[in-house]
Parts: sequence; C-alpha cells; structure tokens
Amino acid sequence: MAMINWRKDLHLSRSREIAGVLVGHGWDCLLGNLERVRVGKSQDHDNGHGGSLTRPEHLRSALEELGTTFIKLGQILSTRADLLPPDYLAELTKLQDSAPPVPFEAVRDTLVTELGKPIETVFLHFDPEPLAAASIGQAHAATLPNGTEVVVKIRRPGVVEQVHEDLEILKELAAAASRHWEFADQYDLVGIVEQFSETLKAELDYIREGHNAERFAGDFASEAGIHIPRVYWGTTTSRVLTLERIRGTKINDLASLDRQGIDRSALAEFATGVVMRMVCENGFFHADPHPGNFFIEPDGTIGLIDFGMVGVLDERTQEHLADLLIIINHQDADRLVDVFLDLGVTRKHVDRDLLRRDIEHLLSTYWGLPLSELRISAVLSDVFAVMRRHHLHLPSNLAQLLKTVIMIEGLGVHLDPEFHLTSALEPYADRLVMRKYSPTKLVRNLGLASLDLARLGAEMPQHLRRIVSAAENGNLQIGMRPEGFDPVIRRVERIANRIVLGVLAAAFINGLAVLASVYRPPGWESWAWVVFAFGFLCALTLGVYLALSMLRSPRE
Repeated sequence: MAMINWRKDLHLSRSREIAGVLVGHGWDCLLGNLERVRVGKSQDHDNGHGGSLTRPEHLRSALEELGTTFIKLGQILSTRADLLPPDYLAELTKLQDSAPPVPFEAVRDTLVTELGKPIETVFLHFDPEPLAAASIGQAHAATLPNGTEVVVKIRRPGVVEQVHEDLEILKELAAAASRHWEFADQYDLVGIVEQFSETLKAELDYIREGHNAERFAGDFASEAGIHIPRVYWGTTTSRVLTLERIRGTKINDLASLDRQGIDRSALAEFATGVVMRMVCENGFFHADPHPGNFFIEPDGTIGLIDFGMVGVLDERTQEHLADLLIIINHQDADRLVDVFLDLGVTRKHVDRDLLRRDIEHLLSTYWGLPLSELRISAVLSDVFAVMRRHHLHLPSNLAQLLKTVIMIEGLGVHLDPEFHLTSALEPYADRLVMRKYSPTKLVRNLGLASLDLARLGAEMPQHLRRIVSAAENGNLQIGMRPEGFDPVIRRVERIANRIVLGVLAAAFINGLAVLASVYRPPGWESWAWVVFAFGFLCALTLGVYLALSMLRSPRE
C-alpha cells in the first residue's frame, strides 16, 4: 500500500510539473484557441519566457522543458501535416533529440547489470566518451575481443519509468480533452496518443530495434550498394544494443562527397530508390531517413543506421495507394473521394460534395504539369490542407509514409538541386499498380473469394436458424450507431431545453399572479411588494438567460 501511495504522489508531482510548464507557456491561451491552432492562425504571447513568442514557439519550448516523452511527441507531431498547419510544423522540426551525456560510471553499471560480466571481459576497448547522447540513450564506440569495431547503444537510467508515467498522464489528458473539446473528439486524440505510445515504447526496446535491422538486412541481402550493420546478439539486451560500426561520410556533407568524386546526382537517385523499394515492394520502411542516418562509404555504398522508428504498410494499404495513383491519372474526383475516406480517419460527418469540389480544384491545379515541375512536398501540403479543412487525419502508418517521402525528397534535392522525386517514384508506382492487377494476384483473390463464398454457404443455414429463433423468442435486436445524427440530436436537445425553460418562466409568472389574486392572508399588503419583486426578478433572470442562450448558439 505504501508503494502505491508513493507512486501516486510521484504521478501527482509530475502532473503538477507538466501543468506548470504548459501554463507558463500560455497553455491556457492555447486551450482557449485550440481551433485557431488547427486552421493555422497563430498569435503572439508574452509570458516572461524571453520576450514575445509565437504560439508555435511556446509549444516547442514547453515540449523541450518537459523532456524525453514530450520531445518525441513534438517530433512525431512535426510530421503530422494532416493535423497541424505549416507554422507549427516548421517550429516543431527544430526540436533536437539531444541530452547531457550519462556519466561513464552509470554506463558501466548498466553494462555489467545487463551483460553479467565486467566491461573489460566483454570488450577489448570501450570509449568512455559517447559518440552521441540523445533523450532515450547514448552511443559509444567499442571493439569486440576479435577486433571488430562496434557501436554500443545504452538506454539512459530511469527513462522507461519516466516515459511510462508521462504516457499515462498524456492518456488522461487526451481522454479529458475528448470529453470537453469538439476538436479533440473529431480528431480522435485518444487514438493518436495510443499510436504515439506504441511508437515510443517500440523505440525503448533495443531488442526490437535489432530485429528491425536484421529484417532490413534480409530485404537488401542481394543489393550490393546498401550496407545494413550486423547485430551482435551476444552483447545485446532490451537496454543495450551492439551493432557493427558504419564508417563513412554523412550524406549531407557535400564538400566531402565532391572530394571523393561521388556523383551526387546518381547518389540522390539511388538513395531515394532504396527508400521507395522499402515502401512499394517490401512494405517495411525506415521511418526516420534524415541525413544523419545515411553514411557514404569510400566505395560509394550507403550505410544505413538507426532502426528504432520503422513503418509498415500492409497489402490492403498498398492496394489503396495503387488505386490512388490510377484515380489521379484518370482525374476521377468521385472515386478519389472514396479513397480519401478509406485512407483517412474522421469522427465527424464529412460533406461529400464539398470534399469532391475541393479535390477537383486540387486536381485541376496540378493536371498537365510535367513531372519535372512537381514537388511532392508542395503537392502533399495542398492535400493536407484539404484534409484539415474536412477534419480528416491519417492513420499512423500513412503519416509515417508521407513524412518519409517528404524527408527523402528533401535529401535528394540537397544532393542535387535538379532532382525530382516524381521521376524516381514513377517506376516503383508502376510496379505497385501492376502487382495489384497482375494475373497471379487476380487468381489468388479469386481463390480467396471462392473460399469465403464456400464458408458462407456452409454457415448460412446455421446463421439463419439463429436469426429466426431469436425473432420467434422476441430476442432479436438490431444495433445502430447514428453518428451522422449527432448534430441534429444536439440541436433538438437545445430546442427542448429552451422550450422547457420558457414554459417554466411562464408558469412561474402565471402561478405568482394566481397566488396573489387568490391567497390574501391578513396583513399581506405589507410584504406583497417583496413577493412581486422577487417573482419579477426570477422571471426576468430566466428570460434573459433564455435570450442569451439563443443568441450565443451557432446557426446550423
């Protein structure tokens, strides 16, 4: 019991700390203008944190102060153009996942605890100075007893407990927000926090990251130009990850690439092609392809690192993407609306005609332009604006995909200003479409449909018998979820409340008049004015409240 109370006190203390930071950065103003955040209207606010800051700047500063969980949340939100406008995205991309290094004594203790041996017997050499220190862990250079150079990632002490506590608080905040704010409910804030929680917990588990690296290595085993580091499982646990060390030039170091005689144009095509192959062919892709994760080895091979954040596209989603490419090519706005609604997630009724008009305008904007004039990031920016306007948001895997596409386009343009992702994407998109409509796929789908039909035919008599039996016994029930009627139901409730309030006010006035005319006790003249004044004040209050509620209600 004492342990439970201690954890509750810690939880309360952290909640107060979070609330203090958010309020200190004008969170109360953000709450009052939450809809303004969504549509992209930002205002300046000065709360003593160093002059006048915009709301996006306050949001970034608050997340940085709150530490690991909130920095990661901000980094993920910086990729969600379907939820936030460009000024917020630009500010959140400045979040740096860096932290002061953990003292070497704590690193040594973690290694000894996890590996069960003194550090000197596990590694021939271990550099006490970290190569990099981030909010979840830090990396050290080391050498195995056989002379192999490796990088050892060690998770920071206490970070798991802190992250889990923060995630619990975030879930509570999301649940409260969904109950009180229409914006949070429309965008399924609880679901978004759940997705973020799963993503962050996956990053905390180094065993999972090791398996991700091995899966990528298997996918590119036959590709000579890509190098995925080997995982050394003998010195890997959930808190320690040992990988083969990749040496080379960072892909954004253009001067070094030029000195090595690397063809940057060819490198841009190859690097983006690697990511497109992950997406379109493997359905398993690196979801954080920033320049720091690409190293160019002396022979031109790309060394890829950091496999904590990955994306998965199932076969059904790949088929939706193939349909999307075909429909865009045929300028079919009606079918494109269907794909938008299939891919997007919304808790609000969507005006299909208005969405179709917006999509038609979007198609007309880019129709006929040569591929050399198209920038994927610009096109997606317009798409995201349409999604925000209609309260649509993407599932986490598609949000990761589009973030990856935008990042890889930026990488290609940095290497070669004449690079166009649309040209590199075209062959992979063609293969994606051909795979969906290949004879082999059609035969397989036909076989699966035949099995489903046979199963349905065998089970149908039993289901019909149950339905008939339930109907005969009076137990047949039909469930409905009239989500589209919610606005109408709310309006009817408001009208009913006003009618009841008006009836009460009229009844109160009428009852007071009847009472005054019938009930005349001795001496009533001395206090009659008090009764009339009180009754008039109550009736006036009810009337004013009714009038104000009618004036403040939105016109629907």
